[in-house]
Amino acid sequence: MDELPGGLRRVTLPLPTRPRHVHAYLLPGEGGWTLVDTGLGLPDASERWADELAQAEGPVARVFVTHFHPDHVGAAADLAALTGAPVLQGRLDFEQCALVWGSDAWAPELAAWFHRNGVPTRVTDELIEQGLLYRPLIRYEPDPVLVDDGDRIDGWEVVAAPGHADGQLTLFKDGVLVAADHLLGRITPAVGLWPESRPDPLGDFLAALERTIELEPTLALPGHGDLIEDPVGRAHELIEHHRERLDATAAALSGEPATGYEVSYPLFGAELKPAARRFAVAETLSHLERLVLEGRAARHEDVDRVSYTSV
Repeated sequence: MDELPGGLRRVTLPLPTRPRHVHAYLLPGEGGWTLVDTGLGLPDASERWADELAQAEGPVARVFVTHFHPDHVGAAADLAALTGAPVLQGRLDFEQCALVWGSDAWAPELAAWFHRNGVPTRVTDELIEQGLLYRPLIRYEPDPVLVDDGDRIDGWEVVAAPGHADGQLTLFKDGVLVAADHLLGRITPAVGLWPESRPDPLGDFLAALERTIELEPTLALPGHGDLIEDPVGRAHELIEHHRERLDATAAALSGEPATGYEVSYPLFGAELKPAARRFAVAETLSHLERLVLEGRAARHEDVDRVSYTSV
C-alpha cells in the first residue's frame, strides 16, 4: 500500500495479463474509507485484500466500482463480504455488467457480432473462448447502490467518463481526479465498439476528454501506471492521438468494401494473438463509426455482414 498526497492510499494488485497490474484507491472520509475498484477476483483476492486493509487504519465505509471490466469489478462481491460495506456502481455500468458477466446470452451474441464484422468463424471461436476464461474471476455485487453522473459520494463529485466503457464513472474533488481507465499515462485507453454499447464510443471519449480539460484537475489517479501530474495535458495528447488514428483509419479505406476485421490489419498489424485481435477489431470499429458520423466513410449493411468504404 502506497501513501499519496492528501491522505489517499493506493493498492496495486496483480493481473495475469498485460499491463500486469491494476490500481485501487482508498479515499479518506466520513465514517471510513471509500475504496475505489477491486481488482480481479483471483482465488486469493479476499486474503490479499484482508492483508492490505489491515494497513489502512480504519473501516471501509463504501466500495465504488468505476466500470465493469474484470480488473476493476472482479472482486466486488468479495469486498462486500469482507468489509460489510455497500458497493456503489453506475446505473448504466451495472446494466452492462449484468449482461456481460451474468448472462449466458452474451457469448453467442458476441460471436454473431464478430461474424457480422468479418471475423472468420475459427478466429471467432478462439476469441470467445479467450473471453470466457475471465468468467470465474468476476464476482460482481448483484445488488449495488446505483449512482449517476453528478451525484456526490462523501464529498467527491461523480463525473461520467464514457469511452473505454460506456458507463465508466470517475471521482473529482479539490483538483484530484480518480480517473480509472479514462486517463492513462503511458498507454492509451482502449476505446472499442461492442454489441449493446452506445453507438459512438470514440465520440463519447473525445467529449469526456474535453470535459476533463474543463474541470482542470491538477492530479489524476489512473487505473494503471504512474500518477498523472498534468491531466489536462494528457487529455490533449489523447485527443490528438485519436485524431491521428482517425486519419490512419480513413487512409486504410478505399472504394472496395472492407470489414472491421480486415481494416484492423493495416492499423494493428498481422501478428496479434486472439485476445489482442479482439480488442483491435473493436477499436477499429469505433474509429470507423466515428468516420461515418463525420462524413468521411460509408457503412454498408448486408444480411450478415457490415463493411465500410471511403467517400
